[in-house]
Amino acid sequence: MRKVTEKDCRLLASSYRSCLEIATDRHLKCIAFCCISKGEFHFPSKRAAEIAIQTVQDFIKQNKNSLEVIFNVFKDNDFGIYKRLLQ
Repeated sequence: MRKVTEKDCRLLASSYRSCLEIATDRHLKCIAFCCISKGEFHFPSKRAAEIAIQTVQDFIKQNKNSLEVIFNVFKDNDFGIYKRLLQ
């Protein structure tokens, strides 16, 4: 399995930011994300969730945005990780 690098982490955060920017530009009220990069890119679940949550929180704070963001997870393990990190 390939090791996840800092560049991989930056690219993952950038993918979330790009989606958030598009949603904002199109005046959307809500956006949902699945667990990006856990499959093909082999991100560890917790690290991927940390990047997703931090990127979304930073974007909303910096843009004073009221966009509702949903993290759509399919596995109980991922649900637990997101639940702990969002508390």
